[in-house]
Amino acid sequence: MRIVIAVIAAALAGSAASQESKVRLADGPGKDKAMQCGSCHSLDYIPMNSRFLDKAGWTATTNKMINVFGAPIQKSDVDAIADYLAQHYGKPGAK
Repeated sequence: MRIVIAVIAAALAGSAASQESKVRLADGPGKDKAMQCGSCHSLDYIPMNSRFLDKAGWTATTNKMINVFGAPIQKSDVDAIADYLAQHYGKPGAK
């Protein structure tokens, strides 16, 4: 029985790992700070939301992650993260 459970657990772990994203963020100032987002969730969320968010949207989203969800990001990093995300993953046509 233990062997069956171990085999099932290994199969599920392998399946989850194969579905994990391999997103590479664009190089630029602030990338190191934006990489902190990956400590809580997949970086897939960044390009997935890029068509919806401008700098104000990225600022609000980053603040929500800190204030509501307890993301381990320093408040002093919010502006650098929002600048980076808006420049590389901002809503098309927005400044």
